[in-house]
Amino acid sequence: MENYFEPALTAAQLQAISSVGLAHMGDAVYEVLTRAWLCAHGKATGKGLHRAAVALVCAETQAERAERILPLLTKEESAVFRRGRNAHVHTAPGHATRAQYAAATALEALFGWLYLAGRRERVNELFCEMMKGAEECR
Repeated sequence: MENYFEPALTAAQLQAISSVGLAHMGDAVYEVLTRAWLCAHGKATGKGLHRAAVALVCAETQAERAERILPLLTKEESAVFRRGRNAHVHTAPGHATRAQYAAATALEALFGWLYLAGRRERVNELFCEMMKGAEECR
């Protein structure tokens, strides 16, 4: 693979990546989408951008927003979500419950999997669904 901006891994390559690896990639994808959403919705100051981004990318918020898209997931996407939720992560932030952290990890694994599979339109579709009603973050 030569183009790391637009990866499109095969099913075998994706299966070889651990759940934690997928979540690692998905964390970055979610962060970029969140930052782009905030900029597009009028966050202009560095301090305001940072505070709003932190509020949206924390495990509690990710877990809450993940619930919104669960009914929309395909069987394959649901399997990846479950795989991410069941990842053996040994740390969790003190401000989130284990269940919230597991759901956030699952969401990140799904976003990482979709991104690495080259399915950026689907990532965007799910992200937009998650962000409906998020005007309170502006």
